[in-house]
Amino acid sequence: MYKELTEMCHKPDMELLQPLVLTWNRCPLYRTHLAQIQKPQPVNPELPSWPVSGFLHMLNNFRVDNVLSLTTIVHHAILNDASALFEDDHPDVSRQPQSGSCVVSWEAWGFTSGRHYWELDVAQSSSWVLGVCKSIFTSDTSISIGAEEAFFLCSTKVNSQYILSTTSPPLVQFVKRPLGKIGVFLDYDNGTVSFYDVCRSSLIYSFLPSAFSSPMIPFLCLKSP
Repeated sequence: MYKELTEMCHKPDMELLQPLVLTWNRCPLYRTHLAQIQKPQPVNPELPSWPVSGFLHMLNNFRVDNVLSLTTIVHHAILNDASALFEDDHPDVSRQPQSGSCVVSWEAWGFTSGRHYWELDVAQSSSWVLGVCKSIFTSDTSISIGAEEAFFLCSTKVNSQYILSTTSPPLVQFVKRPLGKIGVFLDYDNGTVSFYDVCRSSLIYSFLPSAFSSPMIPFLCLKSP
């Protein structure tokens, strides 16, 4: 057998493929079977989220309440780089700010030092954006967020699927979408922002440390169903 395999290795490629070509031409059933084998199978990219024991107790030492003092209803919520905070339900439509009412809440002043933790309830909204940002500009019908130093966790609906993602840089998060409260932890002095799934007691995502240059404003945007 070794001798036969050695001789086969020195044959021209076309000669080696000849039996397969004959089988392919003579047997349509074989071609169908081979195509089914080679067809990529759907894969669920969702990663498991493990509970972090005692994290709520630790974070509650930095608990702050009523961090959203201002609220308004707008029809457009966009970043200053012209990208919409919410994706359109139809992928063939150009990426423009989607019409429809959004309830937007934020803090008037923002944090300039220290560690701060707060929880936001997103149970009643399927699409939302929350986190902290450097600047907010409002008008009668829209709100614009400075793209620089905007650390957001986003839930958007594309067709019938919900996608969880982050900004700065934009990354898809392959964990289960939170359905209740989300904890936001801002460590201003160390330049980090982290998001937690309160119901599952698990970490969703933590941004890499960066030096903040201005007050960081808590932000929440809930899209109406």
